Amino acid sequence: MNLVRATATIGGLTLISRILGFARDMLMARFVGAGFASDAFLIAFRLPNLFRALFAEGAFASAFVPMFNRKVGRDGENLAAGISFADEVLSVLLPVLILFTGLMMALAGPVVWAMTGGFHDGTAQKFALATEFTRITFPYLPLISLVSLLGGILNSVNRFWVNAAAPILLNICLIAGLLFFRGQDDIDTARTQAIAVTLSGVLQLAWLIWACRQAGIVLRLRRPRLSPQVKELLRVIGPAALGAGAVQFNLLISTSLAARFLREGSVSYIYYADRLNQLPLGLIGIGVGTAMLPALSRQIGGGDDKAALHTQNRAIELVLLLTLPAFAALMVSATPIIRGLLQHGEFSADDTIATANALAFFSIGLPAYVLIKVLTPGFYARADTKTPVRIALVAMLVNLILNLILIWPMAHVGLALSTAVSAWVNAGLLYWTLHRRRHFSVDARLKRSAVRLGGATLIMTALLFALNPLVDPMMARGLELRVAGLALLMGAGAAAYFGAAFLLGAFRLADLKTQLRRKA
Repeated sequence: MNLVRATATIGGLTLISRILGFARDMLMARFVGAGFASDAFLIAFRLPNLFRALFAEGAFASAFVPMFNRKVGRDGENLAAGISFADEVLSVLLPVLILFTGLMMALAGPVVWAMTGGFHDGTAQKFALATEFTRITFPYLPLISLVSLLGGILNSVNRFWVNAAAPILLNICLIAGLLFFRGQDDIDTARTQAIAVTLSGVLQLAWLIWACRQAGIVLRLRRPRLSPQVKELLRVIGPAALGAGAVQFNLLISTSLAARFLREGSVSYIYYADRLNQLPLGLIGIGVGTAMLPALSRQIGGGDDKAALHTQNRAIELVLLLTLPAFAALMVSATPIIRGLLQHGEFSADDTIATANALAFFSIGLPAYVLIKVLTPGFYARADTKTPVRIALVAMLVNLILNLILIWPMAHVGLALSTAVSAWVNAGLLYWTLHRRRHFSVDARLKRSAVRLGGATLIMTALLFALNPLVDPMMARGLELRVAGLALLMGAGAAAYFGAAFLLGAFRLADLKTQLRRKA
């Protein structure tokens, strides 16, 4: 497995998904806006998204994949043993998911009230709408959980592209709903979006089943049995889910507080800002972390600690190279970016300013979000899922305390800042713990690169400050000027950053070529 090549594959497909996802958000902003109906839909969609992060993608990526790889073996010579283990997991997982989903749909009203307190404006219609949308979207959870199980198997046999392509179907369904099936008003359009969420889960599951069959992988349902292997998975999956879902928990807390205490639209401001902030996280952090975990598990399992240390250092070097320019652009140029992308139709200039302020503060934590994705596999590859959970709980406590302190003077912007600070606490504690246990240390090459990449980021930041007054007026004009303004910001910023990074010696083309050829 080649780390850079696998990351590029995952990142490229994730890029397509995230571009489509933001196209969906642009259409959502245009047809639904940032108010009554969008708040209700986003509250409903936050619940299955949270459980997806906890029990599906996060838990399986971090708990199931290492166990599956240990069954398969270093060179993939025992795939049948891995598939047998997956059969056992599926047979226990499926009935649990069905029961849990039915319970959550039946209790949708109390769950939404617990999240929102009935909303700050106390509108009964808004609460009823959020409850209805929750019942429509929640079947997405069992569907996407099964997708994650099959995707974890395909990742373990180095077919990363299949699972990385699955989210594209979610965005295609939601875009189709907005373009072709939207209703007469924003409420009907939001309802169509809720239906499209669940439909996309059906399509994603069908896609993964087809891909597994093409790879000769067919899972079979058995009588549910808590075998020693399944018990071991259940033992680690809970902590793994909490650790992987720390950021989602923080966002849930922020969303809940915004619904309870802040003005209408605040839930939407947080959502749109977070969506743009998540774009580089999905492209870089998730891509590197997903590609890195199977290799790291095999290296540590084989006793090759030197190779594992090299893999982790090069992964951090790669994410810093790609994340720092995104962090600078989202922080410095948040207003023109949001204005150019979202200020259409129902999305007003005031919505732009409110969302941009949240984005600027969210982006402070962007490098930390990505480092969490890269540092956490260092624990999971050693079958340690408890430590990341303890660290995640500390970070969540920090987030909650800061939320309660900052929400009153800074409104939704304080919630964004709290989330960013808690991410840095999480990343810092993960690094400190790995270093203290002598499982990770920063090598000389990474130290040198980090300093020089920081210098390149400062140069790019100065350029963006100078460009903002020129570009921002273009963003409220026609499509051609918006595209030209965004292209100018991205093109000039990227040229300044990568040019400065190259001249400062932060990276060499020869090193990148070597990484592209090297087997991890």
